[in-house]
Amino acid sequence: MSSERVLPNSKSLFLPSIIAVLICAAAVCADRPGWENKEVKWRMTGGDRIKAVSYPKNKPLPMRTAKVGKKAKALRKKILPPQAAYRLSMLAEKPTGPIFATVIDSPPIDGFIPWIAVAVTDERISEEDMIFEATPVDYVVGSYLTSNPKANYAVGVFDTGASAHIMGHSDASQAGLSGSYLTSNTIEITGVTGSATAWVSQPIGIFIEGIGAIEPNGMLQNTSGMVGETNTAIAVGQSGPYDLITAIGTPLSVYFAAEFRNEWELTINHNTEDFNGPDIFLYDYSEPCLPAYDNIMPLELRPLGGVSVQYVPFIDLFDPFSFLPASPSVIIGNFSQSVFFVASVDLYEGKKSAIDKNRFMLDTGAQITVVGSRIAARLGLNPADPNFEVEIQGVTGGSIMAPGFYIDTIEIPALGEWLSFTNIPVVLLDVASPEGGTLDGIIGMNLFLELNFLLRGGGLFGTDDPRLEFGPIPYHIAADITPRGGDNIVDSLDLAVFAEAWLSTSQPRSSNWDSRCDLAPVLQPDGKVNFLDFAVFAQHWRETTP
Repeated sequence: MSSERVLPNSKSLFLPSIIAVLICAAAVCADRPGWENKEVKWRMTGGDRIKAVSYPKNKPLPMRTAKVGKKAKALRKKILPPQAAYRLSMLAEKPTGPIFATVIDSPPIDGFIPWIAVAVTDERISEEDMIFEATPVDYVVGSYLTSNPKANYAVGVFDTGASAHIMGHSDASQAGLSGSYLTSNTIEITGVTGSATAWVSQPIGIFIEGIGAIEPNGMLQNTSGMVGETNTAIAVGQSGPYDLITAIGTPLSVYFAAEFRNEWELTINHNTEDFNGPDIFLYDYSEPCLPAYDNIMPLELRPLGGVSVQYVPFIDLFDPFSFLPASPSVIIGNFSQSVFFVASVDLYEGKKSAIDKNRFMLDTGAQITVVGSRIAARLGLNPADPNFEVEIQGVTGGSIMAPGFYIDTIEIPALGEWLSFTNIPVVLLDVASPEGGTLDGIIGMNLFLELNFLLRGGGLFGTDDPRLEFGPIPYHIAADITPRGGDNIVDSLDLAVFAEAWLSTSQPRSSNWDSRCDLAPVLQPDGKVNFLDFAVFAQHWRETTP
């Protein structure tokens, strides 16, 4: 995705693109003697993904376990590498030094994906009114584009790394976003090996909610918690062998607050495909009664000067009263296509460091953490001698290789307690920045697996700066399965849900399957709801959260 600004008649939009990649000399990762190659499906920034990872057989990568987030988990406190232990001991001796919320050692290379339910309506402002701005709303308005919206919705990604909303061809077709709801204007979405052409939609209404709104039968039953935008144009994928993923970007998240509950990981099924991720709750970002977290990480919406979310109209000389969108809606101001940046990041590798770096983007759509060439040079990372390698597949199906490394320490300052990570796997890539040039790196969701957090939007002219509020995952009772997110007691409400899922299985998928009820074995549930799960449920009967 190009880093050019969207101007009238522009045919590109900013979605973070890899514009220069340090490619390993080996043709295939698995060709390295003594290395093991593993196929994966990890999301990167933009429309690209990691399809394989290679590493020494005697040094396997820390990888996320699919079920780890479903159970209550204590923050890990492992032995730190010597450099990190020394740094923290020195800081502890200084009364003015930072206080750390936790030291998270060896986070996995792959974090969670923030899946969301996405619904589409026809709500827009009349073209004759010549109003091109999107309007945020905290409830669904307009008419759905399909006769069965409970079944014909999309599952997409809450993606702060995207400067515009995207819907894949398959998802758009199912949701009814086709035909007259698309303009004849197109936009190029570029990946690591080529570009894909997408349609620009007519102004529509687009609404999202966490996957907890999806019932065990796969139906989107509860839309009361949905928030969204009306009169917004999006990019829609075209038919082809490689479909675009559906991603709802910064133009919506700037208006709302999203709470990520990693303590409550869900698995839902839609169109025969399983989606696993934390539940997400959405609120107006200025709501006075938002969930409270003690620690605040300052963010910036950059480039600065964003005023509103709007599309650029296409002026047709042969039809001067037509103002169809020439581009998807983005944040418009002195510069355009703003996204969230972390205010400051410190990195350490042995005796080398990169301090107070402010060109790290916060990307909820990226499972991995990335460092760019400038940071790699400061830390002495050698792309010819990586700790592991990844194969990156672009939007057109082609792929390239990129090196990966373990970094001793990454620290992110915050009001309250700082975040500190040790033994962090990162991928070395140069990624385009909306401010021009390249990013210092990307803070991905592998660093937030062991935290609950609230991403509060803002940053437009006249509003407060955005921020990320966070805290450790509290104790959660495994059998406290209802209502959504639990109510801190295991009682008859939970028993009724458990009884409904009794003897169901995930493979083959029963109509009454509910992943919340698959409680046993505790560390790796077996896809069945039976007496093993009931034993766990009975163990917690009438238990309350301390």
